[in-house]
Amino acid sequence: MRTVLSRPDFRLLFGGLLASMTAESILLLALAVWVKDLTGSDGLAGATIFVILAPRTLAPLVGWFVDRYPRRPFFVVTNLATALLLTPLFAVRDAGDMWLIYAVAALYGLSNLTVGAVLSRLVREMVPPDLLGEANGALQTARQGLRLIGPLAGAGLYVALGGWLLALAGMVGFLVAAVVVGVPRVVAAPHTSPAPHTSSMASAGGSDHRPRWPQELVAGLRHLAGEPALRRALLGYGLGSLVMGFTESLIFAYVDRGLGREPAFVGVLFTVQGIGGLVGGLLSAAVLRRIGELGALAVGVALFGPAALMLAYPNLWLGLAAVLMAGLSLPLTLVGLHTLIQRRTPPELLGRVAAAAEAAVRFPQAFSIGMGALVVALLDYRLVFASVGLATLLAGNYLWRGRHLSPPPGPPPRPPVPAQRRPPEAQKTEVGALARTPDPLRRS
Repeated sequence: MRTVLSRPDFRLLFGGLLASMTAESILLLALAVWVKDLTGSDGLAGATIFVILAPRTLAPLVGWFVDRYPRRPFFVVTNLATALLLTPLFAVRDAGDMWLIYAVAALYGLSNLTVGAVLSRLVREMVPPDLLGEANGALQTARQGLRLIGPLAGAGLYVALGGWLLALAGMVGFLVAAVVVGVPRVVAAPHTSPAPHTSSMASAGGSDHRPRWPQELVAGLRHLAGEPALRRALLGYGLGSLVMGFTESLIFAYVDRGLGREPAFVGVLFTVQGIGGLVGGLLSAAVLRRIGELGALAVGVALFGPAALMLAYPNLWLGLAAVLMAGLSLPLTLVGLHTLIQRRTPPELLGRVAAAAEAAVRFPQAFSIGMGALVVALLDYRLVFASVGLATLLAGNYLWRGRHLSPPPGPPPRPPVPAQRRPPEAQKTEVGALARTPDPLRRS
């Protein structure tokens, strides 16, 4: 991790992202807690996360825009827009204003998708291929490390001072990210050149061969479907996401019905999850080098299984161990997936492929979150947790059996050892000795 952070361009981007990720970690859980406090409903609280993920359906359009415009200005404008869209939260007073929280959550989800697609291209341009895993691991370490304080701080701020302070803290974080990345210029690394616009590339052979915009929109999906390793990664992770989203609503039922605690206690569990995420982020680059991208993804998805099975039994210490394991799984999953996408995708398609991959994984998760909001009201949450555990173990096994599609990089080649030069006197002596040696063929 020190190697990639020693690069000034990546270090600058890392600083900006640290500010925006701090705002994100404070807001994400606090919005759901806010809805739970206003309505008293576990399902409506979990549905807040569903609303944040629902804009992933616009991923082809978002990726198309990301690939057409310069990445740094796009990153800055998106963070400024995110700060602006949080302002309606200042008007929330009671349950009748809950639609404002949902509207802000939906727009925030759209901006988050855009930042993710832009970030994938920025990292690819700044970092050489052999450091991509280390760069993604550093970002995930920071993101998961913020879970140690972000969710607990967000829930604490909400309980102490109300939701308006959460909105203010989020706005400050996104504004700082825009300023840090926007004022100094982020210079692309010399090993790559900024990718040209897709339309200009397509017209290189003549205007008659320029692809139409519907074809450009689905180009990322076509690449994901045609590349074997990416296809298996998205199928396995997508199947796991179909049930992982249940936990967004189940965790409120676990805290309320199982542990008998207030909704704000969810922040404590998320903080413990952040400890596991911090450890997983620190280990992710080493795991990637040992078993490859698909192997790391498989381990991450499979670890979620025993974590969900442990949450089926309401016990505080067992629950803390479960969320710790769930936190460990997340960075392994994301680093494996993001690094695989960056290494297997042409630069001019990376925005669309990253956005499409995000949608392919998050849309099933959003669907399961929406279903989880209904299931938690109809079924025993312990039974649902057990089902989630078994399903994610199956998905992890499917990914593990395909790890040969993305083998770990071999050891770096050793530099050739130059042959030792003999003194001229020794060379003359050897030549004379060879000349005096009898040739058996000459006798015959």
